[in-house]
Amino acid sequence: MSESKELLEATIKGLEEKVNQLNDDLAIKKRQLEDVNKPKLNQSTLEIIYDCVTEGIEEFDFSDEENYDFEYELDYDGRIRTNNIEFNSCDYVREPIIRLIENKFNIIDDTEDESV
Repeated sequence: MSESKELLEATIKGLEEKVNQLNDDLAIKKRQLEDVNKPKLNQSTLEIIYDCVTEGIEEFDFSDEENYDFEYELDYDGRIRTNNIEFNSCDYVREPIIRLIENKFNIIDDTEDESV
């Protein structure tokens, strides 16, 4: 009786390990499938893009209060507090970054004209 119990426990453990390995393999294959249609980007190009993003963000003055909309409210104890802060200058952050990237690369129009 104890031999069959030990055999079943060993079988269960072996099957659980196999299931875990198959789940890992499945996750890897799902990631590979997701990456199939993504455009390729080499590491040196990615570093250039990172540098452009960093430089573009560093140029923006996040401390300028004109870039935000503030909503205030009166607290229960009579204090005024900021209820909401909304950043309203996304374009002013995005545009310099895009310009930097466009200046670093030779942009090729690879979109197809569907009207032809």
